Amino acid sequence: MNVHADLSFLAMVANASFVVQAVMALLALLSMWSWWQIFLKMFQLRAAKRDADRFEDDFWKGGDLNELYQRVAQGRGAAGLEPIFVAGFREYAKHRRQGSSASLTLDAARRAMRAAYQREIDAMEAHLSGLASVGSVSPYIGLFGTVWGIMNAFRGLANVAQATLTQVAPGIAEALVATAMGLFAAIPAVVAYNRYTHDVDRLATRYETFIEEFSNILQRQG
Repeated sequence: MNVHADLSFLAMVANASFVVQAVMALLALLSMWSWWQIFLKMFQLRAAKRDADRFEDDFWKGGDLNELYQRVAQGRGAAGLEPIFVAGFREYAKHRRQGSSASLTLDAARRAMRAAYQREIDAMEAHLSGLASVGSVSPYIGLFGTVWGIMNAFRGLANVAQATLTQVAPGIAEALVATAMGLFAAIPAVVAYNRYTHDVDRLATRYETFIEEFSNILQRQG
């Protein structure tokens, strides 16, 4: 063994065994994917909050609901409360034209809003389970690479008459890089998952509150 081994990060990665290098490559891919999803989800949730604020400002001004429906329906593309409002009011107006009873009309509007609500929540929760998986699995993947690397380091000492720390240290250091990369991939994913799950829950509560309030308005109109 080279007593004066290069212990820089790149050198340790280059000198690691094939299995450890494969583990590091997998962890690097998981880390890049999780960071990509972290930024995408951040922009998505910010847009959902902004759209909800804007729509609630327009809705609670007390204007004509038909006019608001026409304006919102023509500007499709927004997420959050607008699709829920459009789905509910469209179903309400259709049943009113058909002469349905007030209870049947309100029930149909509520079902339409709940369906739109579920679609919006599903879109916001997309890939959150992936972040949770990266956060829970990455440390174990890194640990596997570390165990494999340390095993190889000690196997390399089998034919050495007198083993010293200087001889075994480079191999152990290379193996521990896998654990470090596992933690580097896991920690941001766990933090982002917890944060975004909280944000989605707050938006879900906000949407459910709007459904109840809008249902009361439709009931009074009916």
